[in-house]
Formats: sequence, structure tokens, C-alpha cells
Amino acid sequence: MLSLFDEEHPSPADALPVTPVAASHLRRVVADSTNRVAWLRARAQGITATDVAKLATPRSLQTAVYDKLNGSSFSGNSFTDHGRAREPEIAAWVLGRYGIEPSTALFHAADHRRHLATPDGVGTGSGSGGLELAEIKTTSKAWRSIPRSYLRQVWWQQYVLGAERTLLVWEQHTNFVPVNVEPECRWIERDEDQIAILVGYANNLIALLNQQTTSGPPPVHA
Repeated sequence: MLSLFDEEHPSPADALPVTPVAASHLRRVVADSTNRVAWLRARAQGITATDVAKLATPRSLQTAVYDKLNGSSFSGNSFTDHGRAREPEIAAWVLGRYGIEPSTALFHAADHRRHLATPDGVGTGSGSGGLELAEIKTTSKAWRSIPRSYLRQVWWQQYVLGAERTLLVWEQHTNFVPVNVEPECRWIERDEDQIAILVGYANNLIALLNQQTTSGPPPVHA
């Protein structure tokens, strides 16, 4: 399991023969964030890692239903602008150190087209032949532990892509200046129990959305 007290940076996989991976995930690309309009439209039709991150309790489903039906008024701020500006630089660091390619694709799960995820990086793991993902964050605060909402995002992405583990990478900044020369990172292993919980919440959310959008106005009685 995850530990924040492991080595400062996880070591890249040892030089082992790489087992070819059937790139089935590439046949499940729905849209690409480089076409933002199409990407946003596709995301609105399903349940994304951002949606799942908020599904901590059954009660949170009602809030998620409202957000999906009405959209969000949040359009970004200086912190999100900083994150978008830094992401390519951090992604280049991930590629150089761990060989995980940057990704801007939106994928759907193998068994459910409305289960969606856009990981920041997708690569093939050495030796095992499975997929490895990368997820990049910037933060103005030091982390004592990884925020639970980010773990839910990571587990959801692993489920959608069929990945075995994820390199969660975060860069702390003070007044938008990086604190360290290199970002921090930890491997997060796939957790089937947590994934099952998230899939259940997501399916409940879809059912509630279907109910809201198909029920229509109440009948008028004479």
C-alpha cells in the first residue's frame, strides 16, 4: 500500500524485458482535451475522475447530480492557471525519469462507455506488461498525506484504463514559485476494493441523472 515515508522519489523500474501490451485502451479514446469544446461535451455525457473525487458518501450523490445537470460556475483562478502552466514542464520530468508519456486523451472504460477518465500520462510498465499512469498536481501546501479526493481520482483512472499503478506527482509552490528543484512523487497501486466502491457510486449517479432527465414535469390533472 501507499506510504509517504518511502524513498524521496520512487525508483524507475529495473531494466527488464518489456512484455508487449495490447493497446486496447487506444481503441477507447472518446475525445482529446486539445479540442476543448469536444472534450467538455464528451465529459458532460459521462462520469469522470473529477466527478468521482467528490463521491465520498451516498449523500454526496445529490450534490453531484446538481453539478452534472447545472454545470459549474467555476472557470478557474490563479492557482488553476498556474497548474495548467506547470503541467507540461512536470510531464516532461515524468517522461524523462519514468518514461510515462504525456496524454491528453479522454478514455471510456472497457465495459461502460459513460465511465470516463483523462489521465495526465500513460505508459507501459516494464516486466509486468501492464499500463502505468501519471497524475500531476500543483499545491501551495505541504502534504502530510495524499488528499483522499486525489486517491479517488487515481483509482478511477486505473479502473477506466485498466492500469496497474499510477505515479502521483505533485509540485509545491510558494507564491507560484516551485519550492523544490524536482517535484515529489509516489506510486499508488491499484485497489480493487476502492474501485468497486467508486464504480457503485458512479452507477448510482448515472441512475439518478437518468431519472432526473427522463421524468419530466409532473402530469396536469383536470
